[in-house]
Amino acid sequence: MSQYYGRLLLLVVLVAFPWLIGDPYYQHLIILFLLWVAIGSGWNLISGYTGQILFGAGAFFGLGAYTAALLMHKLEISAWWGLALGPVLSGLLAFPFGWICFRLRGPYFALATLALNEIMRYIATIWESLTEGMVGILLMQTFVSKLPYYYIALAIATGCIVTMELLMRSRLGYYFVSIREDQEAAESMGISSVYYKMVSLTIAAIMMGLAGALYTNYMGFIDPRVVFALFDISIMAVLVVLVGGVATIYGPVVGAFIMVALWELFRSGGFGSLASLSKATGWPFMLTVTKYVSEAHILSFGILVVLVIRYLPNGVMGDPAKLRKVFLFWKRQAT
Repeated sequence: MSQYYGRLLLLVVLVAFPWLIGDPYYQHLIILFLLWVAIGSGWNLISGYTGQILFGAGAFFGLGAYTAALLMHKLEISAWWGLALGPVLSGLLAFPFGWICFRLRGPYFALATLALNEIMRYIATIWESLTEGMVGILLMQTFVSKLPYYYIALAIATGCIVTMELLMRSRLGYYFVSIREDQEAAESMGISSVYYKMVSLTIAAIMMGLAGALYTNYMGFIDPRVVFALFDISIMAVLVVLVGGVATIYGPVVGAFIMVALWELFRSGGFGSLASLSKATGWPFMLTVTKYVSEAHILSFGILVVLVIRYLPNGVMGDPAKLRKVFLFWKRQAT
């Protein structure tokens, strides 16, 4: 019951956040956080619960993003229809891809998804008559205010979390976990491992494609380097769940918050504090420090992952007892 009230409180806080904090900058950060909750939930389903490591989340995210963009750019249909069509196309890509790749064992699926990400990026780059190549596609944003985007992102993130809750309590969820734990034993019980891995990948791709379609509508500009980015999308999806907690429903929520906050902390130079200090002091040294700090987010991600693997191998949400001990230890030290 206490967990139920905690989730309800979190939802109430997120609903009220734009009215409590009117600054568009912080609203933007929460929109990004909610998008990563959706992407991370998809990755968590196929990799955390089904045990099939995915290194190509950007392929499905990018397809959803380009679907929304091309509807407006080529057909002059509202890009918001991409929220319906983008996830469908991402799922249609995932199902046959899984049918081919899940017949292989070992690391082949992970490598194949990495290749798929790069193939999709290459197609979007060279097919200039359709995608405009590296020039990218620019769209007019529908809303000036961030509030509509915020609540749509909140609805998508909430829908992904609820879907995960329902899935993992259903027969499908048990099938996914059984395949992850022992594929041979699952098949001996009559569970078709290839089919159910395909189902898991398709649902995950739908979540990622939905996030990609909203990204296009929100940002108003996409190109292959942005939506098919290997590190900024595909590897970031892995890090979000790894930090938050693999195979936990709310691991992507915690991981998304930590990773978005850390990314912005470095990108903005301590949320603008280093830039303000540089202007106030006028020291050339501070300008150099600000420049290097703003480019050090990848290094910070690496350090964070090492610390998580060393001290919280199951992620923040995956080992709450160990985390509680850490807090109690520091509390005793403080007193």
